[in-house]
Amino acid sequence: MASNGNRRPPLVADQRAQQSPRARSGGSSGGGRSGSGGGGRKPPRKRAPKRSGNIVVRLLRWVLRLIWGVVWRVGLAATLVMAAATFYFYTTLPADLTDLLDGRARGSVTMLDADGQVFAWRGESFGGFTTSDQVSENLVHAIVATEDRRFYWHMGVSPRGILGAIASNIAAGRGPFRGAGGSTITQQVAKLLCLGRPYDPDTWATEAEYEADCREGTVWRKIQELPYAFALELHYTKADILTIYINRAFLGAGSRGFEAASQRYFGHSAATLSPAEAAMLAGLLVAPSYYAPTRNLERAQERAAVVLGLMHEQGYLTDAEYEHARTHPATLHDAADRSTGGFFADWVMQTGPAWLTRDTTEDVRIQTTLDQRVQHQAEAAVADVFANRVRQGSTAEAAVLVMSADGAVRGMVGGRGYVPGGFNRATQALRQTGSAFKPFVYALAMDDGYQPYDLVDDSPLTINVPGSGPWTPRNYSNDFLGYMPLVEALARSQNIPAVRISEAMGRERVRQAANAFGLHSDLAEGPSLALGSSEATLLDMTAAFAGILNGGSAVRPYGFTSLTLAGESTPLMTIGSGIGERVISEDAAQRLIWMMTQVIEAPYGTGRRAQLPDGRQAAGKTGTTTSARDAWFVGFTADYVVGVWMGNDDNSPLTGVTGGGLPAEIWREVMTRISAGTPLHPLPMTVPRRPDLEPPTTRGTPGTTQGGGGSLSDTVMGILNGILGGN
Repeated sequence: MASNGNRRPPLVADQRAQQSPRARSGGSSGGGRSGSGGGGRKPPRKRAPKRSGNIVVRLLRWVLRLIWGVVWRVGLAATLVMAAATFYFYTTLPADLTDLLDGRARGSVTMLDADGQVFAWRGESFGGFTTSDQVSENLVHAIVATEDRRFYWHMGVSPRGILGAIASNIAAGRGPFRGAGGSTITQQVAKLLCLGRPYDPDTWATEAEYEADCREGTVWRKIQELPYAFALELHYTKADILTIYINRAFLGAGSRGFEAASQRYFGHSAATLSPAEAAMLAGLLVAPSYYAPTRNLERAQERAAVVLGLMHEQGYLTDAEYEHARTHPATLHDAADRSTGGFFADWVMQTGPAWLTRDTTEDVRIQTTLDQRVQHQAEAAVADVFANRVRQGSTAEAAVLVMSADGAVRGMVGGRGYVPGGFNRATQALRQTGSAFKPFVYALAMDDGYQPYDLVDDSPLTINVPGSGPWTPRNYSNDFLGYMPLVEALARSQNIPAVRISEAMGRERVRQAANAFGLHSDLAEGPSLALGSSEATLLDMTAAFAGILNGGSAVRPYGFTSLTLAGESTPLMTIGSGIGERVISEDAAQRLIWMMTQVIEAPYGTGRRAQLPDGRQAAGKTGTTTSARDAWFVGFTADYVVGVWMGNDDNSPLTGVTGGGLPAEIWREVMTRISAGTPLHPLPMTVPRRPDLEPPTTRGTPGTTQGGGGSLSDTVMGILNGILGGN
């Protein structure tokens, strides 16, 4: 029995068996006691030292578990937030898709010429609602191939596209979110819709600021676009999303939507776009203003070739279709290819009612008076004269205005180069008229019954002007020709006779007559009124001369005949004619017209360089101001009134230019070109009977007045000479 007490328990034996060989061997020096007695106390076991690698592994595992815990919690929270935001945006989307197709805060203005052809657009034109299944299939393929090749398979966001864009930006040396954005068509629609925020004038100072805010490309804005894109995908079909995109995308040249752009650039509907045309429009999406074909057609065609390559690569074009489209690039239609009547269109926008032009919220069509043939010829004439008859480097400017006798403006050149919204020298520049004002002085004389061959004294004259002292006018040639017929005084543009007549008629009456003819600016009150010391625009001067041509009635210049809302047939506003009240009698106007023909035809006329080569009758008047700061020629045939002005924008003197020089030559070039091929019509004038005149032998005070009709004879002019202080 005692022997059983020395037996080890099985557990101890098992533990012993598990010890390492070194432990079982009795230990090392300094170890425990000898085990021979069987009953001695066993030394404590030594634990194996822990390896450092185990700690690193545990720490790594702990960090990973921590990260995973954070990630899935954050991910879950983000998913819930994204789902909530998506649901919110989903509830804000309208059920009627048409509510999202036109996002313009303002309407557009489309202008038609006198023949009904479109020539200009203002504002953002919208071609009307169109759906993705109504436009050309070529256009749908071009858009998808260029902007989002996986459009039909993703749910609004393409992670592959975003990662590819980030890699592309980094490779190009840009920031990861600078440049290519990898946005899907759905995300672009979210941006176009400005995340559902409409334009509010109380929030944004201008529509441009609103647009800039909508196009913001920050990371936060892109994050906001994600739930909106998801909401769009959930609420609408792919065809609906593409429809919104097709209608709202900006495509340059004031075109909003592909229908408007197709009409603007190619002159036909987006439903009939060829592959080459569709590729050009789709190519605009990346940079509408830069690639606009109206700005640089060659650059637009190069971009279109890239789009065609993508369409071919993705199977939308066969080899034959691709080759044909590549070798036959799209071109602009006539109205888009030529920048026609820019100054005229700007003027119409300024003169029309603001609620139908500048501030319109509707799409308006304006039927104008512009004749594109006349406009092109006027522009070409100015360019030709400056290219061949003006010294190189000249900064002189010119303006031309072509008008019918009733005030309808047919053509307008506001300067040598058109800048949209720029300064229009034909309508905005107030310049001294010089001798071009004199016909209105003579008009009053004719209306008072004087005749073209009545005499006027061209001798030195001094007038005492209260508050200013003596005033002595001089002729341009600094000579004095004595008594001469009124017609010769006008043709020579002598200053002293014009002053004598003005003083005889009464300055206030002259002012009233000029105002009645349409010169509305403040006219001079002193005797220099007769010499054109007052200012006027070329538009007003041309309209005033039109009043002479039409028989003596005032003219209000106008540029449009009707304004109609797009889609409507009844105009909201119409204008039939610009002729107003009569200023002088028709007989007086016809005598004056003949006198003005002598400015061009008489050997002593100042406007001889304006003679027309086909023998067409023409009348006009030159004008040159002090120091030649302004030079004018305004005249007319039976069909057109043309006004020409030349000068420097800084009001510095011209070099060697008078109204009878370059302005007369420009006038002749314009009139010759616009009259080419038209019948020769006589001017409505009365040719007076030339009396048997003999020059007076003395300049003393005459005796009595002639009888019969109140003509301003040499005796009457002699009396005036004495009254007005002639020497």
